[in-house]
Amino acid sequence: MGQRVRRLDQLLGSLGYCSRKEAQGLCDEGRVTLDGQPLDDASRRVTPGLVRLDDVPLDFPDGLLVMVHKPVGLVCSHDSSEGPRVYDLLPPRWLHREPKVTTVGRLDKDTSGLLLVTDQGALVQRFTSPRHHVDKTYLATLDAEPAAALIAAFAAGIDLKEGDAVERTLPATLKLLGDRRAEVTVREGRYHQVRRMFAAHGLHVVSLARTRFGDFELGDLSPGAWRALPLTPQ
Repeated sequence: MGQRVRRLDQLLGSLGYCSRKEAQGLCDEGRVTLDGQPLDDASRRVTPGLVRLDDVPLDFPDGLLVMVHKPVGLVCSHDSSEGPRVYDLLPPRWLHREPKVTTVGRLDKDTSGLLLVTDQGALVQRFTSPRHHVDKTYLATLDAEPAAALIAAFAAGIDLKEGDAVERTLPATLKLLGDRRAEVTVREGRYHQVRRMFAAHGLHVVSLARTRFGDFELGDLSPGAWRALPLTPQ
């Protein structure tokens, strides 16, 4: 399975290292090599996986998918005026990649945990399309101990107001963990869904963290850290 051959200046520009015009300067400085040999022409067509800049392989030349442990207080917006961003946890050059990096869905500012970031539009569509119903698991701490009857209520679906209508959520799985903690698995991505489901039964979510998204689990990834994931399953 060979990599697609690309012009070097286009490759470096699309990965956020420099502008296409600046790529020739990197070559002139002897900083770019192909299979160990210096490259002196930025218009040359190259195999991305064989290119090194400053003797370091290029970041994810075939596409990027990473898991981020989002801390509370960060927003998923590209707009820095909205506050500290999850993108600020990533290498700055990634924000200059083309296609643009984006989060797969969002976590609100007050929710922490597993967040996927990618530059692959097809992956965003696959993971967020309502047709696919990707399971998402959250750990919630509540302001009071939930009653056991809530397990059946979540399994039946919770009526939530959506605009002028009331819509029932898809069945959700609730596990009561004691000490006002609960694990919830939902199959949708409605606005503030988990918080609203508990609120419908008089419970306030004190803290909320996503621990699983589809087949991906947060595990022991530290808050603020990220790790690369395969672009294709397994």
